[in-house]
This record gives sequence, C-alpha cells and structure tokens, in this order.
Amino acid sequence: MTLTLSDLIEERISRRGAMERIAATAAGVYALSGCASRSARVMNQEGPKVPILGFTAVPHEMDEFLHVSPGYTAQVLMRWGDPVLPGAEPFDPYQQTPEKQAGQFGFNNDFIAFMPLPKGSQTATHGLLCVNHEYIAPDLAFPEGTPVSSESVSIELQAVGHSVIEIHRTKKGWATVNDSRYARRINAADTVIRISGPAAGHSRLKTIDDPSGKRVLGTFANCAGGQTPWGTVLLAEENFHYSFSGTGEGTPEERNHARIGLKRTKQTRWSRFDPRFDASQRPTEPNRYGWIVEYDPYDQESVPVKRTALGRFKHECATTVIGSDGRLAVYSGDDKAFEYIYRFVSRDKVRLDKPEANRDLLDDGVLSVARLSADGTLEWLPLVYGQGPLTPANGFNSQADVLIETRTAADLLGATKMDRPEDVGVCPISGRVYVMLTQNKKRTAEQTDAAHTRAQNLGGHILEILPPKVDGKADHSAERARWDVLLLAGDPSVPEHGAHYGPRAQADDWLVNPDNCAFDRYGRLWIATDMAPRTTGTADGLFACPIDGPDRARPRRLVALPKGAELCGPCFTPDARTLFISVQHPAEGSTFDKPSTRWPDFRADWPARAAVVVITKDDGGVIGD
Repeated sequence: MTLTLSDLIEERISRRGAMERIAATAAGVYALSGCASRSARVMNQEGPKVPILGFTAVPHEMDEFLHVSPGYTAQVLMRWGDPVLPGAEPFDPYQQTPEKQAGQFGFNNDFIAFMPLPKGSQTATHGLLCVNHEYIAPDLAFPEGTPVSSESVSIELQAVGHSVIEIHRTKKGWATVNDSRYARRINAADTVIRISGPAAGHSRLKTIDDPSGKRVLGTFANCAGGQTPWGTVLLAEENFHYSFSGTGEGTPEERNHARIGLKRTKQTRWSRFDPRFDASQRPTEPNRYGWIVEYDPYDQESVPVKRTALGRFKHECATTVIGSDGRLAVYSGDDKAFEYIYRFVSRDKVRLDKPEANRDLLDDGVLSVARLSADGTLEWLPLVYGQGPLTPANGFNSQADVLIETRTAADLLGATKMDRPEDVGVCPISGRVYVMLTQNKKRTAEQTDAAHTRAQNLGGHILEILPPKVDGKADHSAERARWDVLLLAGDPSVPEHGAHYGPRAQADDWLVNPDNCAFDRYGRLWIATDMAPRTTGTADGLFACPIDGPDRARPRRLVALPKGAELCGPCFTPDARTLFISVQHPAEGSTFDKPSTRWPDFRADWPARAAVVVITKDDGGVIGD
C-alpha cells in the first residue's frame, strides 16, 4: 500500500514511540512559557506527575454569555475604560477623551503576564498583571456617527499599548490595588521607547522626528508576548502595518514595505491626523515597528526598549527558555499565511544570580528561521549578514538590513512556509516546543508538505519541536531538532476538515484555530482559539490538552466566550489555582449601538467591552484537576 504524506503524519500523531515520550517527560528544564515561568523551578523539584483532567467540558455552542465548566467561577477583573493610573476618571463610553483614556485600561486586551510581588518570589496571591492592548475596533469603540477626527484618533492612540495593574487575592476574590505605585500605561501616542541592538541608529530607522534612529514614540499592535528569567516583560508588535498608509513606491523601502504587507494607498485613520503613519511621506517610519519590546514592570520609570536583534516581522509572541548551555532562546511566530517560525539564541548566558547583568542580553545573539524536512528533522538557519545569500548582491549591506527585512532574508534561505504560526509554548517539564498554527485557506494541494498535509487548512494544527538533550536537558541552541505534529484541528464530523486527535478523544473533544497557549505547572498545554465562529459557528474558548500519557492530543474545553469574542493571553499563577484570560473584541461584527452581546456589563445603553477575566475553582483547587 502506498502511504500519502497525510497517512504518514497521522501515523506520527497516533503511534509516536513511547520510549521517546517517556525520556522527554522525565527530563527537567528551566522553561518560561508565558506565565509558566515562575512555576518552572517548582516543577523541576516535584517531578513529572501529571494529574488527569477532572472537569466537565463546556459544549460547542455560542450565545451572549461567557461559560465555564461546572465547579468553576469566572470573575471580571478589568474592562476597557476602568481606571488604571491614580486619579483616572471612571469610564463613560459617551464622553471619552484622550486625557481620560490615557489613565484607563486600554482596548482589546491580549497577552497577560502575572509578575509576583515581591519581585523574585513565588507568591500566587499578590502581583502585577501586565496586559497588552492590541488594537482598537472603531465600530465597537465609538457611537454611530462619531466623526473620524484628531480627537478620536488620539483616543485610539492612547487605547492601545500596554497596562500594568497591581492585584491581590482576597477572601471575596481577586481585586485591583487602587493608587498602586506600579500602575502604568504604555501607549502609541507619547510613550518614549529606546531602540537597541544591531539596527539601532541605522539610517533606515532615522526620521525627521528622530534623526538619531534610537528613539521612537510608542508601541502598538501588541499581540502575545513573553517574560524573561530576570523579571522583565516582552511585548510583541504584530499587525503594525494596518495603521500605515503609503507604499514607499519609488523609495529605497519599496521592496521592504511590500514584503511586510504595507500596501494601502488610501489614508488610514491614523495617517489622516498623524504624519508618522504616512509612509509615502516618511518611508522609514514603519521600520521602527514590528519589533520585540522589553520593559521592567517593577520600575515605573524604566524606559521600554525595542530589541532589534530579535528581528522585525509580525511577531505573535516572544517565548523564552534557558537551554542546557545556560543561554536564552526566544521563540516567535510570524502571524501570516506562509510565514515562518523564528528562534533567537543569546550570545551570553543568563545570570540568575545577578539579574542586572542580563539588562542587555537580548542585544547580542543569533536569529534563525526554521526549515522542516519530510524525514522529521528541523534545521535552524542563521540569519547572519554575509552568510549564504544575505549579501549586498541581494540588497543586504549590514546585519541591520537583515533584521529590518527579516522576512526577505528568510525567503532567500529557503525556510519552511507555515500555516499562520502564532503563539509558541515550551513545556516546563520536557522542554518540548509547541507552535500554534492557526489556519491557511490559501494553501493549495500542490503546496502541501510533510508539516502541512491539508490544502485549504481551515482548522489549523499544532506543531511539536523536540530539541536534542544534553545531560537530560533540552538544548535550545542546537542547530537541529526533531519535529512532530500534536494534532490536526477541526471538527471530526466534518470530513473536509481532516481533523485528527489522540486515540482516546471523544466526539466533542475537538477545537479549531489554535492561537495563544500556556502551560500550567504540571506540563499540561492550554490552548486558546481564534475564529471558531467563522470556521464552525461555535464560540472561541480555552482547551486543556495533555501532551503525554493516554490522553495525549485529547483537548477539553474549560471556557466558552460570548458572541464575537476571541480568547487570548491564558496565564496561570505559580500555584495553578488562578487562571487569567483576555476576552478580546466581544460583539465583533456588530456595532457600539447594536452589539450582538453587551457582555460583560449587560447595560442596555452600554457597548460590549473587552476584559480580563479570572477563572478559579470553587473548591480552591488546581485549575483543570
């Protein structure tokens, strides 16, 4: 019998060698994957005990409400417009101003990091919640008939970026700390951000406002992110191109703008009132976005830094892990069909004993892009100026050029084109790496390969990367690794989805469009979905999915969201007894005045509002057990 690539990949999913899994699970590694970072030390001490999932799955349905499994409680903690900074005014959706929004929680919250207080502790009841605000949806943010004006655009610029709030657990649940000295808003309007690394000061980052090429105003399109072992937070700039108009046609940036997706000839909302966002007039301005931003949430006065050594593209995340040699690896997906998976490895080792020594660790290292082969091997291809095709003959005259045009450099190296690589998680027990591939409707039958066996991939899938071991620990700086597929997402009852899960999966144990992810302290993968309403007519939500044992690749839904909403930023406290999630753009596809849901306030005169929700177990136990 002749086996197709689909046959081979399904065999890899269902019959992967037991000895390989046992060996991988038994080995410990200090990993940081979103909010799993602080619990990694505890995990390695306790060993690889993985409890069986004990909750009842939420059905595949959708309505106006947020649903959690029986025995769990969902508490709305922060909503768009809630006060963040001391003295901020209460929210009034009909009387919003830039000044008010500057002190309030931003729009469309995404990535969440829980940073314990005091710094360096393992506390699970007091900390800082660091939250991205990816973008603003004008139809949901402003009443019908609100004109596009300098003031409305200023509100939008203040509503994106990032928030830091101090929270603590009380007998009645989680609460924010008013007038916290840590409270902070980072925005796209006036937050000063330093540029560092190989591209800092390069002529292609210089503008009329910043002739040094080392300072930029603001960050936006902040999707997922990460956190470092030394207590800083990483923000990933993703779909920044949507805010710019102009194509750079006739300028040296024409190829660069086209490859990054900057194609708008008509003015965007922002470019109509802020000249920074008109690339036809300021062609180097877009080069100052699409980076990873690092900042210290424990120091309100710290200046955020764009780390150019990690490359410029539509970063979904910046997931960090200390490898077997003590150096830091940072994994990131480029969220677009046929884009790539990247890994940065620092030149120097992490100093856990001296956090201040890591201040500029992300400025020196090697960025690589993944190439997957049909035999299950993965090769990391270095993106280094002067090596291979990355030379002046192809438009690269320095390492800065390689990093500014990371996508073009990856094209020339022959990296594997993926099905929308989004978040990346690293298992805190085994060190295995998991990449969420959301979907790719554009892939044709002729474009399928060993890692992408389905044309018009509607449901997405999850890639598993297995770094080699050194003394029982994952070597995240190795040039080669092995790859596998955890699951092929989709509804098994729909043949064209081509879904495939673990052998013990039941009829309702399925998901579509994996997006964000996190690991709990037991090494269980938690998967957030995006676009399920469009794919299957069901709500997006959060799924627990064991990656080892008899229930490997068997997802079970804990949370279902209201109409139009996407679940982002799942994040656990170190004891795994509290789970934070972002509910983004509820009522998407409708309007401020006539929303499809008025969650979470359900006031007849108020719009839907994005919010951070706290999930706890009614008996105070571990989430998922």
